[in-house]
Amino acid sequence: MPKVILFLLLIGLNFACADQGNDRLELTDATILVSPGIKDPIRETAGNVLVEEVEKRTTIEFVKATDWDSNTIIALALQDDTELFEQKIPDFMGADRTPIKKEGFRIVHEQNGNKDILWIIGADARGVLYGIGKLLRIAEMELGRIKVAKALDIVSAPEYALRGHQFGYRRTANSWDAWTVEQFDQHFREQVLFGANSFENIPFQDPSSSVHFKVDPQEMEVRLSEICEKYDADYWVWTPAPHDLKVPNAHEEGLIEQAAFYARCPRLDGVFVPGGDPGENHPSELIPYLKDLSVLLKKYHPDAGIWVSLQGFNEERVAYFFEYLKTDNPDWLRGLVYGPSSPPIDLERELLPEKYLHRFYPDITHTVRCHYPVERWDQAFALTLGREPCNPLPLQYTKLFKRDIGYTDGFITYSDGSHDDVNKVLWSQLGWDPNQDVHEIIYEYCQFFFGPKVAEEAVKGIFALEQNWVGPALGNEVITETLTLWQNMEIKHPELTDNWRWQQLVMRAYYDAYIKERLAYEKGLESKAYEVLANADVIGAEKAMNDALAYLNKADTELVSQNLKQKVFEYAEALFHAIGAQTSVPKYNAKSAERGAILDFIDYPLNNRWWLEDEFKKVKKSSSEKEKLARLEFIRTYEFPGEGSFYDNISSADAKHVTSETDDAIDYLWENDGINRKRLSTQLFQFTPTLEYDELDADANYLIRVSGYGEALLRANGQRLKPTKYEKGFEEFKEFPLPKNLIQDGKLKITFDKPDEEHLNWRKQSRVTDVWVLKQ
Repeated sequence: MPKVILFLLLIGLNFACADQGNDRLELTDATILVSPGIKDPIRETAGNVLVEEVEKRTTIEFVKATDWDSNTIIALALQDDTELFEQKIPDFMGADRTPIKKEGFRIVHEQNGNKDILWIIGADARGVLYGIGKLLRIAEMELGRIKVAKALDIVSAPEYALRGHQFGYRRTANSWDAWTVEQFDQHFREQVLFGANSFENIPFQDPSSSVHFKVDPQEMEVRLSEICEKYDADYWVWTPAPHDLKVPNAHEEGLIEQAAFYARCPRLDGVFVPGGDPGENHPSELIPYLKDLSVLLKKYHPDAGIWVSLQGFNEERVAYFFEYLKTDNPDWLRGLVYGPSSPPIDLERELLPEKYLHRFYPDITHTVRCHYPVERWDQAFALTLGREPCNPLPLQYTKLFKRDIGYTDGFITYSDGSHDDVNKVLWSQLGWDPNQDVHEIIYEYCQFFFGPKVAEEAVKGIFALEQNWVGPALGNEVITETLTLWQNMEIKHPELTDNWRWQQLVMRAYYDAYIKERLAYEKGLESKAYEVLANADVIGAEKAMNDALAYLNKADTELVSQNLKQKVFEYAEALFHAIGAQTSVPKYNAKSAERGAILDFIDYPLNNRWWLEDEFKKVKKSSSEKEKLARLEFIRTYEFPGEGSFYDNISSADAKHVTSETDDAIDYLWENDGINRKRLSTQLFQFTPTLEYDELDADANYLIRVSGYGEALLRANGQRLKPTKYEKGFEEFKEFPLPKNLIQDGKLKITFDKPDEEHLNWRKQSRVTDVWVLKQ
């Protein structure tokens, strides 16, 4: 390259760097001024948060001052302040004189002579904290430096007044029961910095219920209240009524317990009493209890409110409750909570009188058997990762947030662990501004917790983890790419090794990749077993079964991808020491198999070998070789009914004809603590699925076969069909001849009417697992 061209390129590069430097405001030598108008404890909290969080990321120790001697100043003030330490505060309101809305803030840079002043002006004390949070999320921080854009001028206020999360200090949570007061303080601080203003505890826990408790639950109930006061966050509690208020003295004993708790708490803002889940009280019994509870609450906390949900209420109970509100118009009730198994959210909003608030209680912590299931989740993940894995779902939750939030006045989410950390931040920020770019939210999360050097790659990694779960795992090439992405970051950023948020994200990438490798391997072994069964009439039933089992058993004796599995276990160990994450019942004392115990299911069978073992035992008891061969042929062709016929496993991620989606994700069967030897297809179901076909032969005869449990009120193109076979047990069959006149155009839509089973627990209600359309 000619020297002149090289010289010009270097000059251009220098100018570009200089321009970029001129665009940035260096805050490395800044001092902090805190307005005396901000009342304690927030006055002290705000300054300390800014000093401490910057020091953690940069080693810079900001100094709090009461004078203007420094040339670089971060000034914390209220919009009603007129001066700060004898200097007039500039008028930033503009010509329209619009004040900052409640809890809002303005961050703006002022050049005053040789001084650079970064103003953080809050509408109120909370607004100052939220302004600090925004600054910390957008500042570029590295060792020895902190800088922001010079042209900074941000005005922001929350859309929804209630933005919170449940943090129940109880055995059920898969990590928090191991936390100290200091860990809760830091975590609540971080949630506030991302816009949360409410935290909900679950008191009245038995001190002996968890081996992980480091603090007596009764003491922690008070400490959490104090932390909320420190950050000016609302302190809520979730406190069910006595299970059966008809029991003598249950009403009075419940009030006594609650009163003692209210007296202990320095701060309490909301008491949420679920109408059900748990509890079976009729509103005629629950309402008097709540009314008496409100009297006690006002005695100790005059501004606090009583909230109730209608979870598990049938139509009669719902009607009774809303008729009471209409007739009595009670002032003691603050609002209604919408949660899992409540009446439809739009109906609640429509029936709720305007004077009452409507709180959302969304489940952002679970993946299956829950309020918001992972859509079209591969069964392999449901069987292994289970209900409480690390589950960042920014795109799915943004869609669901926007769908439902408009019916409410805000939310406190349901959470039972630290595995949903990304989701909490997402909901807090969407509650602040529903129109935010979700990628910007996740970028700020990554920059704040992981640093600017890795933020962009980490954002890609989080969105990639969500894509890992989209559709069938075997055809999802993203899973391998996601692992590579996180492995590269893992190598480049050893400084994040001890960061628990980092640990659980990297662990998920390894776990997903391991499950995909095992799934491919074990499905291949099952296919080989079926190839052997296809030759059973030649080699004999006994030998065919033994040879098939030899292939299937390789899943337990010839293991694959153990390096990936080892990494999962290493990160699980690190997470246990960092935050008490209980990823195993025997190893880390998790409460139960369904509560985050992902290690205990990491090698759970991903093919039908358990079912086949049990079926082969039954076949061997048959009286004749002919019967044995017939049964083996049925087993071999279970999912492969032949040319011109169709089979679908309901709720499978790769079901071709199923067009319905389950709303409550009770479509992954859970029995015997997750150890289930039923056929895999039997463990996937919907209550009233819809299937559509457009490739039927109009001149052929067809038989519709259904497997499941209980009733199957089947319609074909809208017409109810009469069965010729009607068995009701699991892995038994119902058969319905399909009249030709219903498929003149070769198209078929199968639907199922819902049986009247409201009196039954959902676990006992009818469901469909498999559907065949068999050409005769």
